[in-house]
Amino acid sequence: MNGDRRVGARPTLEAVAARAGVGRGTVSRVINGSSKVSEKARGAVLLAIEELGYVPNRAARTLVTNRTDTIALVVSESEQRVFDEPYFAGLIRGIGSALSETGLQLILTMAQNRQEHDRLEGYLTGQHVDGVLLTSVHGADPLPGRLEELGVPTVLGGRPVALNPYSYVDMDNRAGARQAVKYLVSKGRTRIATIAGPQDMGVGVDRLAGYRDALLATGMTELVSYGDFSEESGEAAMRELLERHPGLDAVFTASDPMAAGALRVLRERGRSVPGDVAVIGFEDSKVALHTDPPLTSVHQPTEAMGRQMVRLLLARINGESLQQPVVILDTHLVIRASA
Repeated sequence: MNGDRRVGARPTLEAVAARAGVGRGTVSRVINGSSKVSEKARGAVLLAIEELGYVPNRAARTLVTNRTDTIALVVSESEQRVFDEPYFAGLIRGIGSALSETGLQLILTMAQNRQEHDRLEGYLTGQHVDGVLLTSVHGADPLPGRLEELGVPTVLGGRPVALNPYSYVDMDNRAGARQAVKYLVSKGRTRIATIAGPQDMGVGVDRLAGYRDALLATGMTELVSYGDFSEESGEAAMRELLERHPGLDAVFTASDPMAAGALRVLRERGRSVPGDVAVIGFEDSKVALHTDPPLTSVHQPTEAMGRQMVRLLLARINGESLQQPVVILDTHLVIRASA
């Protein structure tokens, strides 16, 4: 065993300098690609790095390059929602696949209340990450604007309300909802209700607008209840709709989990699906395959959304100008037994 490397010890920059016979500063210049090093010294340093198996310290590299090689995904929901609902799993898969060949690391963080947001803002703007992906933004959340003001590249997943972000990726939610309700009309349904999503989110607003678009030309009365995209909220909204409108014959729900909750209540109340009441969800997730009956649903390309978010963010991190900073992905209806 030579004196430069102990068994189990991680080689240091000083050890590389000693092996190469140069100063510590010369090693740093070689590692960071500086041209202010002679070819002889560069060769000696590279040979020493190879012999010792030296890996540059990420923190030290950050000081020189001003890059952390880390991006954050911020979700403004509870941990239970993030890990229970299929939308988030698909989004994270897409983000992960897009990052897999870049060498960048992803950190996932959740923040719901103002205190959590304030703490998170301090972290994200403290040069700990190169950029931020934000999804499930509610209302006039100040975080996206603050990040932009402080020069942190940011891309949103989903069009927010009360905000005008520079760059975001979204589904064509309005067109998807419109197609679903027009399908129910074409099947002869005349009392079509909807379980809408939160109205402090663009996705909730747009899917309700699509429902209203489709009903406008029919003269039908709007039958609306609201949920928060969760299965429990779908159950509560379905009970409310049946109490107020017992003669309804179809329900368009703004998410698959809410549709699953609605199906459970309809079964409890003895309503056959689709005989008495047709049901359509939105997402075309794995939930749609396992409901009873299998759920007709609007397909949204969630993984593609994650990949597009990463593409836009990497361009912003690298200082590239975006020809299309807003990307809207197509949706389409997938017919199954529930409608």
